[in-house]
Amino acid sequence: MSEAEWRVAVGGEETSAVYEAASSGADTAVFVFAHGAGGNMSDRSMLAAAKTLRSRGIGVVRFNFLYKEKGSGRPDPMPRLIATTAAVVDRVRAELGSPRPLIIGGRSMGGRAASMMAAEGYDANGLFLLAYPLHPAGQPEKLRDAHLPHITMPVLCINGTRDPLCTPALMERALTTVTAPWEMHWLDGADHSFHVPKSSGRNDAAVLVEVGDVCERWIGRLINATN
Repeated sequence: MSEAEWRVAVGGEETSAVYEAASSGADTAVFVFAHGAGGNMSDRSMLAAAKTLRSRGIGVVRFNFLYKEKGSGRPDPMPRLIATTAAVVDRVRAELGSPRPLIIGGRSMGGRAASMMAAEGYDANGLFLLAYPLHPAGQPEKLRDAHLPHITMPVLCINGTRDPLCTPALMERALTTVTAPWEMHWLDGADHSFHVPKSSGRNDAAVLVEVGDVCERWIGRLINATN
């Protein structure tokens, strides 16, 4: 199976999900990729990141949270975000036969929902966070880090050094209480959308290449650890 579109039941509702196999051969892993609060499963940043990951041997499953499936701009409560992610993972296992490693995660809010699942002991092989929103914009005192010490699975977290929702100093301090194998990678000059200014000497495409390189190496270590 190289591509499939699914309707996924979540309680009494349904949402859309799309699986796309790696474009560079058989899947070495499958990533269930949740979108951010203002995005959707087919927004430009999701498609670009998915394309990059698929070129590195990673199968990608994108899906909409229920509010976005209904055309709303107001995110669902966290329990519903978690329930939707879990329902999509269940469908992935049913369709693809429990792929290993199976990675949960996503961009910003979607990654935060997956991190809450990981903290509750959810069964997955790893957690991949892109632009983790450590705190609301302009409110660095409201840290979203209380659950992080409860995560035990391997984590790859990629954030930009200019991300106003996650400054390096605050994140590094939060990680002092985390005992999970957490790899933190900083994209020099990138903001919350992984955009870099022209003055940085590189473009957004180069940033995505860096994301792909880092994730590919991390997945390789996960595969070695599970074999």
